[in-house]
Amino acid sequence: MPVNTVFMKFTPSKINFYLLFKLPSAYFTGIRVKSISEEKSTVYVKHRWINQNPFKSMFWAVQGMAAEFSTGMLVLQAIYKSKRKISMLVTNMDATFTKKATGRIRFECLQGEEVKAAIQKAIETGEGETLMLTSEGINEEGISVSKFQFEWSLKVKA
Repeated sequence: MPVNTVFMKFTPSKINFYLLFKLPSAYFTGIRVKSISEEKSTVYVKHRWINQNPFKSMFWAVQGMAAEFSTGMLVLQAIYKSKRKISMLVTNMDATFTKKATGRIRFECLQGEEVKAAIQKAIETGEGETLMLTSEGINEEGISVSKFQFEWSLKVKA
């Protein structure tokens, strides 16, 4: 199988367990998967002492990890379901910060269908595909605090 067997079923608890052992910096800064489906993924992170900056808001890199993970989970899940060996790599990232990130921040990526289409195209053509995925950080009041765009490169392995 192309992906670690911990992903036999993509459930939040299994993915959070994976975080602890494979991405401990994300786990210890409080990043947790809330939900994942074929269409979207949701990740939460709460502003705490361990993930704050000197201005008493969430450090931008913690927001970036949560945002990237919300996009990457959709890619990992689609790769696993394709039953093909496909490499994935972030080749570019852009971020905008609009408000101090305090409290509980929700990062969502709603582009699961685009991910599946890009992987299917890569399989059919044998060519590499790039895909731009967006994850927006929303605070408890429903206000956007940050927006990340990740360019993922996908390539079917021989």
